Amino acid sequence: MLFQSGQTVTIADEKPPFVGFVLSGILRMEKVLADGSRHIVGLLVSGDMFGRVFDGPMPYGIEAATGSRIILFRRGPFEDLVRHSSELDRLVIHEILNEIDRARDWMIILGYTRVQTRICGFLVLLCTRYRVVSDVVLERDDSLTVHLPITRQDMAYLLGTRTESISRALHALQDLGYIRIVRSDLISIVNFAALTDEIGEEYPTGASGFPQLRHWKDRARE
Repeated sequence: MLFQSGQTVTIADEKPPFVGFVLSGILRMEKVLADGSRHIVGLLVSGDMFGRVFDGPMPYGIEAATGSRIILFRRGPFEDLVRHSSELDRLVIHEILNEIDRARDWMIILGYTRVQTRICGFLVLLCTRYRVVSDVVLERDDSLTVHLPITRQDMAYLLGTRTESISRALHALQDLGYIRIVRSDLISIVNFAALTDEIGEEYPTGASGFPQLRHWKDRARE
């Protein structure tokens, strides 16, 4: 199925009748708290699975952040296949472990005190784990450009702050020479090593200071 940006895929606290795999595009996982506040708790990209096999309702809803292609399997027949296929069972377990890894990534990012550091972590994550997504990261010669897949308001929800703080932090990173703001949804990475230093992670980089292509691919497959 094809989903347009902003279209609902699943509703929170309901058990969807299907299990889904993202073929292309980006989905956002959202949760609305009792006070009405909205939180984005993560992103789903190409190869990710959702639907809680052999389980009940999902605690969050899923909405397309960009135009997306998703393959859907009816839950009952899919669970029957899992019961009788050790290979499919391993695939499901692998996807669950990937989901746990992604949750840890977000926990680390949200643990940073400064909004500026959270944004650095988010940009590094886009350049590594989410690089496999079409049109998110554009590499050309010695330049690296990131197309932000969600709005600044969504970034604020995701990173636990306000839209104004996101804008101030992005301009502060530009003033430091780490990035260049091409437009509101397009960021040119000027100094990738500085971003990783900000979050305290080490990534092998080339002479230009950008992450080595092979390392990107390795991180994306993790």
